[in-house]
Amino acid sequence: MAEPHAATPFDDKAAHSQHEDLKAEDTHIVAERGHAATDIYGHSLVHFDPKAEARLRWKIDLYIVPTVSLLYLFCFIDRANIGNAKIAGLDKDLGFTGYDYNAVLSMFYISYIIFEIPSNMCCKWVGPGYFIPLISLGFGICSLGTAFVHNFSSVSGVRFLLGIFEAGMMPGIAYYLSRWYRRSELAFRLSLYIVMAPLAGAFGGLLASGILKLDHFGSLHKWRMIFAIEGIITIGLSIISFFTLTDRPATARWLTQEEKDLAVARVKSERVGTTEVLDKIDVKKTLRGIFSPVTLVTAFIFLLNNITVQGLAFFAPTIVQTIYPKDTVISQQLHTVPPYVVGAFFTVLFPFLSWKLDRRLHLFICSAPLMMTGYIMFLASHTAKVRYGATFLIACGAFSFGALCNAQVAANVVSDTARASAIATNVMFGNIGGLISTWSFLPFDKPDYHIGNGLNLATSSTTLILSICLLLWMKMSNKKREAKHVDEELQGLSLHQQQDLDWKHPGFRWRP
Repeated sequence: MAEPHAATPFDDKAAHSQHEDLKAEDTHIVAERGHAATDIYGHSLVHFDPKAEARLRWKIDLYIVPTVSLLYLFCFIDRANIGNAKIAGLDKDLGFTGYDYNAVLSMFYISYIIFEIPSNMCCKWVGPGYFIPLISLGFGICSLGTAFVHNFSSVSGVRFLLGIFEAGMMPGIAYYLSRWYRRSELAFRLSLYIVMAPLAGAFGGLLASGILKLDHFGSLHKWRMIFAIEGIITIGLSIISFFTLTDRPATARWLTQEEKDLAVARVKSERVGTTEVLDKIDVKKTLRGIFSPVTLVTAFIFLLNNITVQGLAFFAPTIVQTIYPKDTVISQQLHTVPPYVVGAFFTVLFPFLSWKLDRRLHLFICSAPLMMTGYIMFLASHTAKVRYGATFLIACGAFSFGALCNAQVAANVVSDTARASAIATNVMFGNIGGLISTWSFLPFDKPDYHIGNGLNLATSSTTLILSICLLLWMKMSNKKREAKHVDEELQGLSLHQQQDLDWKHPGFRWRP
């Protein structure tokens, strides 16, 4: 299964001797706790059989990705269906005036942001195989509860609870998948569940239009049926996932012992100084994940991007309504579908390229101009077809950032603890952007929405500038790291102290 890595010459004799001893280790030994899979320079001590890795990767894809993708699909539907409910009469029935709708959207993001990091650390502590189904059940119940609200206060309360349960979903799944996949593989696998966001926009519009054709669902009518039916589906999926999700490779009944060892060893082989894939929660490593320069800049880019993504989710039906004001409600719902379908294709395409190239920042730089062009079209034209075409370009550029940003922060820390906190920080910043998006398209600004479109043009332009600057900084930092003497830097430090260095480890290199 595995062949020893070719010896690498070191200046330090002790390091060279340690490397020679590990040359004979196979994946079973390397996978065990207490054994490193890299030398102090970050070079893998084991070569893996590409065919064995491909078989394992395909098996993990089939057992893990479909379940989390379905859960995330309905997570996003349960969050965004309020946009479909609005044009079906929710705001009128609940007596909304002025900025009430924007305020209700904001309630979701307040709890979402507050519980982001605590939720992901709880996910690590409890184990994602149990935690993800549990929070899925919670937000399914909240969606169902929204069908029975009767005023502004009650819908605000339910949306606040929805935010608590959904806070752990995106970062929790990203962290969960990072237990199974290599750095280069992760972005594409993340895209396979994050693509459910644009598909939720498409499928949510189709589902809402189908539900609205019903006369009633029990005692419920109109928009109330949307929340009830979609909430019940989510509850059913979450119950099934309690039995289908497995926590980590070591507990996977569908893997042989040989495959379990390979799954652990190949992940460890990319993490300099790591002797265990699933370390205990550690304060220093948690802070390393949060305050990594790459985490903070990438998270801010994700904040900017989420102003666009969440704005589309909540206001696409309203925007389409202003473009095609004379169409029926069902026709308007259906018009929201095509841009999301095209956006979904690019959501998978860019991370697929990331997998093959093992690059993420370059794809940030390619995506931003698509969004910029779309918002320029919105601001420059009043023609319905041009503005509708702009939504396609925006969707193409915007949705891939969810996978790419999470993969980027995950690739640029070492330990499992730092990875959990880095991903949570990234998503927390992203949802601050979501909160901003709830106030970007204001009632007095329609039908042209100059404020919302101008804001999104500014965010996409800033994304391009920051991505280029971060890429240049990472290359400069890596050159400085190349000049360091790793042995001297680590001299006198215990193994625990070396592992607490995380991305400050002298053998670590930034991965753009």
